[in-house]
Amino acid sequence: MAQASRVEELVRRVADEYDALSKQLKTIAQYVTENRQQMVVVRIRDIAEACRVQPSAVVRFAQHFGFSGFSELQAVFRDAYANSASTSSYQQRIRAVISKHPAKMKSAELARSFMDACQSGIAAIGENLDARAFEAAVTLLQDARHIYIMGVRRMFPVASYLGYVLLRTRKRVIMVDAMGGMYREQIEGLAKGDVLIAISMAPYGDETRHCTEVAVERQAPVLAITDSPLSPIARAAAVTLTVQEAEVYNFRALACTMSLAQSLFIALAYRLELDLERAEEKGREA
Repeated sequence: MAQASRVEELVRRVADEYDALSKQLKTIAQYVTENRQQMVVVRIRDIAEACRVQPSAVVRFAQHFGFSGFSELQAVFRDAYANSASTSSYQQRIRAVISKHPAKMKSAELARSFMDACQSGIAAIGENLDARAFEAAVTLLQDARHIYIMGVRRMFPVASYLGYVLLRTRKRVIMVDAMGGMYREQIEGLAKGDVLIAISMAPYGDETRHCTEVAVERQAPVLAITDSPLSPIARAAAVTLTVQEAEVYNFRALACTMSLAQSLFIALAYRLELDLERAEEKGREA
């Protein structure tokens, strides 16, 4: 199993067993899930302090999931993320590619490798798509009075795309783009009856977390597009769609997330058009 896959398998196990964990182990589970890249360098004492537990509780967490102790648990994250896109600069990532491929690679060869990984990722998300959750997500948007959309940094292109295409429907769409740092002001109009589409992957943006918290406080359902059912926005969401992106040459793709966003729009547009046709038929019959 690929090292990154070992981490995702662990996260899935944690999510499956989360409800049965003790209060302390739940707190540690949340920390580990939300700080996967930081797990590469973090000390057991740091986790204990952040979770307000004893270091022995962190050891118990590791042993609960089949590890001999914290070091063996941490090794899974180190193997997966020590040289990953989340822990290195762009220059470092490119230099890592050069070190692995000292002979000059052709640009097309690099492109094909990246595209192949994206294609595999899209095929996987299609095979593993949670049909019930996807239908629920479309219904949530169909019934929404206003649709707010939030995604920052790497997720901003996905949020921007959704904002663009959803404006082509008959829905009122508000893009929380955080321009000028004004995301708090932009989310202020969110109210019960509205829906927030929150898009965030590890490490999760503080701005998106804030908007999710506002939605929960105002009883506006959240549609989360994220990488784990234990992510901070997933735990607050009415519906969660999870995405695992491919990583090639230490760069994470966006193909799967963008494909899911496009699919969501198409499914919603189809539903809305059906509703319009039915309304027109009823009008003609009357």
